[in-house]
Amino acid sequence: MRRDSTIRWVSAVAAALMLSACAGGNFRPVSDTSVLIGKPYSVRGVTYVPAAAPAYDAVGYASWYGNESGNRTASGERFHAGWITAAHTTLPLPTYVEVTALDTGRRIIVRINDRGPFARGRIIDLSRGAAEELGIRAQGHSLVRVRRVVPSEQDRKRLRSGKPAASLPRVPERELQQIRLRFSAQSR
Repeated sequence: MRRDSTIRWVSAVAAALMLSACAGGNFRPVSDTSVLIGKPYSVRGVTYVPAAAPAYDAVGYASWYGNESGNRTASGERFHAGWITAAHTTLPLPTYVEVTALDTGRRIIVRINDRGPFARGRIIDLSRGAAEELGIRAQGHSLVRVRRVVPSEQDRKRLRSGKPAASLPRVPERELQQIRLRFSAQSR
């Protein structure tokens, strides 16, 4: 009889643990695994083809978003507007990128966990927290360089928990001028 009560107790505990895992909603835990490249998808008549792109380095406009707080991201995680995250149309989820504001040289590391932006001319959508950290929230959008990086485990851990990565030094003006020229050349 004692064995039967032990089995019932273990079964009840297991059931309670399984139910408690569902209590937070239908969100995937924040994790760097598994990396999702994803299938091609279309938004407003434009087809996007996700790709690994290990050498991704682009110049274009960043915007920011934040009203979707609490919604599910494309990676399945809960969106937190104050975290240092971003949306990109084709990079794997998650991916880490260095974003440099080309007007100030300020740069940060961001964790991409969502899809977007779907506005013409924009290459990345920053969370409100990332826009504040980069110093572009008041502007609404800014010319940026987005470069894929592999940050330290400490920085990845900080970003996965909603905190910013370690501060990076500003990009010197001479280098910023060269990047702006590259943007001008590709815009023609």
